[in-house]
Amino acid sequence: MVGKVLLVGESWVQVTTHYKGFDHFVSGGYDTGVAYFRRAMDGWGDWVQMPGHEAQSGFPLEAEKLSDYSVIILSDIGADTFLLHPRTWINGERTPNRLRLIEEYVRCGGGLIMAGGYLSYQGINGAARYRSTPVEEALPVELESYDDRVECPEGVQPKMTKAKHEITKGLEATWPHLLGYNRVKAKKGAEVLATVGADPLLVVGEHSKGRAVAWTSDIGPHWCPKEFAEWKGYTTLWRRMIAWASGE
Repeated sequence: MVGKVLLVGESWVQVTTHYKGFDHFVSGGYDTGVAYFRRAMDGWGDWVQMPGHEAQSGFPLEAEKLSDYSVIILSDIGADTFLLHPRTWINGERTPNRLRLIEEYVRCGGGLIMAGGYLSYQGINGAARYRSTPVEEALPVELESYDDRVECPEGVQPKMTKAKHEITKGLEATWPHLLGYNRVKAKKGAEVLATVGADPLLVVGEHSKGRAVAWTSDIGPHWCPKEFAEWKGYTTLWRRMIAWASGE
C-alpha cells in the first residue's frame, strides 16, 4: 500500500457543431479517461483526480501542499495549465512556477509519473510544451522539440526489455498491442523496462531523493485499447509503477 496519489488531467470538455441541411446547432459534453485506471486502483490505493479544468487554479501554489501526496501522475495535461494560474493569466500577477514546484517535489523525495497522450511530453503540434522545463529535468527521458506523437492504427507490440525490475518481474515478455505513444529518448543512467519498436515505452529513473516514471502511451483508449487495458498486466503495471515511484 502506498500513500495518497494525485492524478492531474485525463479529462476534457468537448463542443460539437451539428450541421443538418440549412440548420445547425451546438452541443457540449464532459468526459474523463480514467475508467480503466480506476478499476486498477480499486481496493488497492488511495487516489484523487484533479481534472484539467480544475488544475489551472486548483493545483497547489505551495510546495508544502504537494507533500500530501506520495505520487503525482500527469496525464494528458499541458504545461500551460500549470504555468498560467488565473492570477497571472487574468490579473497579470506573479505566481510561483508550478512546474518548478513539481521538480522540487521530486528532488526532495516525491514520486512523479507522466503518462502519454496528446497533451503529454511535447504532444500534438508540440502544444504540451514540457521540453526544457523543470518537469523534463525530473523525468528520466529527454523530449523532442516538436510534435512527438507516433500513431500506430495497425497496432504496435510492446516488448519488455528488463525482466528483473520490481515493476516488470513476472510479466510476459510481449504485451498486448498499443495504438500509439509519444516518442522520447531515455536519459543516461535511466532504465528502459519496455519498448515499442526502437522507442522507449516504460522508463524509470531517480532525481536526487525522488523517483520518476515515464509511461509514453495512454492510460486508456485510444492509444491504450481495451485489449491492453483489460489485460491483467495493466493493473500490475500501474500498481507497481506507483509503488516504485513512491519509494515503497
